[in-house]
Amino acid sequence: MQKVIIPSNSPLSLERNNRCSYYNCFNVYRCGKSGDQRIQVYIYPLKQYINEFGEPIIQHLSKEFYLIMQTVLHSKYYTSDPYNACIFIPSFDTLAQNNFLVKETSQALNKLPYWHNGENHLIFNFLPAQHSTVLKLATGNAIIAGVGFDSWTYRPSFDLSLPPYLPIQNFSSAVEERVWLVTSSQFNIHSSFIEKLKNLSKFNSELIILHNCSDSSPLFRCYKNFRYKYPDILRKSVFCIIFRGNRLSQPALLEAMAFGCIPIILSDTVVMPFQEIIDWKRAAFFVLEHNLSEIIRLAKSVSVTRIYEMSAQCSWLYLKYFSSIEVITNTTLDILNQRVFPENAHFYEDWNLKPNFGGSRSPLFLRTKSYSQSFTAVVLTYDRIDSLFFLIRKLSFVPSLSMILVIWNNPRIPLPEKSKWPQINKSLKVIQTDKNKLSNRFFPYKEIETEAVLSLDDDISMLTEDELDFGFEVWREFPDRIVGFPSRTHVWDNVTMSWKYESEWTNEISMILTGAAFYHKYWNYVYMTSMPDEIKQWVDNHMNCEDIAMNFLVANVTNKAPIKVAPRKKFKCPECVNTEMLSADLNHMLERSKCINKFEKIFGRMPLRKVEFRADPVLYKDSFPAKLKRFKNVGNL
Repeated sequence: MQKVIIPSNSPLSLERNNRCSYYNCFNVYRCGKSGDQRIQVYIYPLKQYINEFGEPIIQHLSKEFYLIMQTVLHSKYYTSDPYNACIFIPSFDTLAQNNFLVKETSQALNKLPYWHNGENHLIFNFLPAQHSTVLKLATGNAIIAGVGFDSWTYRPSFDLSLPPYLPIQNFSSAVEERVWLVTSSQFNIHSSFIEKLKNLSKFNSELIILHNCSDSSPLFRCYKNFRYKYPDILRKSVFCIIFRGNRLSQPALLEAMAFGCIPIILSDTVVMPFQEIIDWKRAAFFVLEHNLSEIIRLAKSVSVTRIYEMSAQCSWLYLKYFSSIEVITNTTLDILNQRVFPENAHFYEDWNLKPNFGGSRSPLFLRTKSYSQSFTAVVLTYDRIDSLFFLIRKLSFVPSLSMILVIWNNPRIPLPEKSKWPQINKSLKVIQTDKNKLSNRFFPYKEIETEAVLSLDDDISMLTEDELDFGFEVWREFPDRIVGFPSRTHVWDNVTMSWKYESEWTNEISMILTGAAFYHKYWNYVYMTSMPDEIKQWVDNHMNCEDIAMNFLVANVTNKAPIKVAPRKKFKCPECVNTEMLSADLNHMLERSKCINKFEKIFGRMPLRKVEFRADPVLYKDSFPAKLKRFKNVGNL
């Protein structure tokens, strides 16, 4: 191992910059050089640091620090090339600052070849000194992933607040009867709380104060004349009080969570572990320190259902984020990666809810409303020129339309001459595809500059300007959903034991056909990059069901139903008669039912959600003067 001499007069790095944020201390231009959309993390080679007398000034690696390094080395973020690195990690142990020399270690940091005053360096510190909330090294602009931050020393969106590492033996998530309502089991409680806690217990038998047993064994706690094994006793408690002790971040917190005891946290300035991604209100209650007397009332007010949910959330959070050095390290790297590449960020639900949670989520950065002022109409056509031109002229009068993009899906027939296209006052662009594929309508064309896309078939000419304008207004309120006009549903057939595509006029819908529907252009990108290839191939081979596939995709991500707009239900060609369409309709329905069952099998579940809901313009059917109605021309059934 190479030796590095650190003379006693070696310069130190600058002191920790308390004003650091992601925007002024982190050099994002170091990231993404290799073309990967994720951070690259470099670990300095192991070296032995000695003073001018040949004495070691940095202790050997602890087991915990070795596990951190091994986890990084085997992670998807590791790189051996420092010139492509986004994050740098020093290879000497900084976990327990009581175990190293502050001046000499600070000098060693400054000696690192890519240090640059700590820029883009990550320093782990699991075990800060007692009564200290920040690592006492000259770390300059380095990121500190540490334990024990308070709101004064933590630099939001820059530092990372870690949990104290706590290996719990004989951990089991088995549910037992919880006979105690509120328990206090800490020893290192601040003196200002001890008397208040004792006084509270005199008048509340629901509060159990566990204390150190006579033999001072850390494996047991005593209550009155009874002796209980710790931390197993936490399984019998509903709520556990977590006080501010010598350290702000308490091992007692993780012990309580591991055994499903819901924490009631009394520490006004504590920064919770991984609070950047964890919604702690799902798993814990926070009470101001001067409101200690309110905890019994709070505990009694919580419903049985919420107690069950929070207890389960505590156990799940412990297993997912705190149960080992490996998961703590990987979570730290995932958070850093999310900061640098927010387009690849996990959803809120990914961080905070168990898989298959069945709730709803928005992939559009949790937005609940779009402020877009216009939309792009994407019209898929093949050879129906007359109906296409008629539709273009009609669309041009819709006030909120920004541009019409025609997808000419016939590679064998040349485009009509420019002079034959309708002359309109809106932008019109035409793209001729190389192959006739239905998936072409969902390609993320660079020409689409608006958030909203109106997907249209070239024969949907019955919709009025008011209907289209109103449909866009509805989409702005629900930008993560498919919003449109022709609706369908799926039903279970007990005879065939399979799903059936249903086009009957019912109040219940689960699909909006993309022959006339608004959606966010984000879904085009998801369709092309994340839709299973087997589904895209099925759609293009059968020239059918691309609209069903898009409904599956959106519902699978959001767990939300689409929204039907306006009462119109007739969308068929007016020239066609029922006798001509009967056979075609029968085959069509069978083919569509086959698609639903095929897609369900590929997705592994049925994501479509049924809903009885329809959005209609205000006053459209009321007998008010026309001048009072914004959307006057809305079609009937």
